Amino acid sequence: MRPNKAFVGLDKGFWAHVRTLSEAQGYTDRKTRNIKTLDTAGIVAAFKKLRLSSAHLVSNGQVTDAGAKLCGYFAYRADQLNNFVQPRLMDAKRAEQVYNELKAQLKPKLAATMNKQSGDMRKVAYLTGLVNMIVESVTGLDGFNPNPGQLTTFTRNSRPLRTLSRRVDGALPGVVNPVALWEIKEYYYTTTFGSRVADGVYETLLDGLELEEMREHTGWHVDHMLALDAHFTWWVKGRSYLCRIIDMLHMGYVDEVLFGYEVVERLPALAKEWVERAKAYENGDG
Repeated sequence: MRPNKAFVGLDKGFWAHVRTLSEAQGYTDRKTRNIKTLDTAGIVAAFKKLRLSSAHLVSNGQVTDAGAKLCGYFAYRADQLNNFVQPRLMDAKRAEQVYNELKAQLKPKLAATMNKQSGDMRKVAYLTGLVNMIVESVTGLDGFNPNPGQLTTFTRNSRPLRTLSRRVDGALPGVVNPVALWEIKEYYYTTTFGSRVADGVYETLLDGLELEEMREHTGWHVDHMLALDAHFTWWVKGRSYLCRIIDMLHMGYVDEVLFGYEVVERLPALAKEWVERAKAYENGDG
């Protein structure tokens, strides 16, 4: 999923409103379990709860242009999560099936990555395996780094320009001056939405903030992709965090989010874009 252009480039005040309203009224309806949208009554109630003025959003019972923009975004976010994201999130059984089918088709040379579980839950990291074999099918085994063991660094004149705080899960062509980097959050065997999963969301936000700073001050842009999966973890337990991820996408902290099976649908074309960009940089055209 790429961001909707209608909600790109909005100022941080808009996103402060989105977060404030989401927190005040809740991301989901506890009775129906539906993701909440926003209406006039919701705006007024949320701001009254926080002892803030809603006059700039609702005037004489009617939404202003600013209020309408917020209502439009909330409706869009709910629609995308309900109708696009939710059907693509896989459980472990489906992920294993998709992984095995694609492995038989692509015949990757890269060894499978195992998850960090133990006992009966010790399995192939299916989403990571899907990402790696798809990228390998486009770039070849040596065209990307599927498991960087060092921090990502950007250089200018053979000197470090920026170095990210965290290690990412993949980079193309490598961790020094990549054109693309990505993170993978798969939690097939997690039974709750705990702090470790929440931390994964905020790790992506940290990377996005650092990449934003680099882009604003050096003009250097690198594609930042997030892939995530596990229907129970993200949809049953963590829909509020899915809302936050859609927000991050439109705030520009991640360029594309691939939800579950969307990795199979979208990543082949995306990887080809990355390869073309890498070639352009090599030729001095980037």
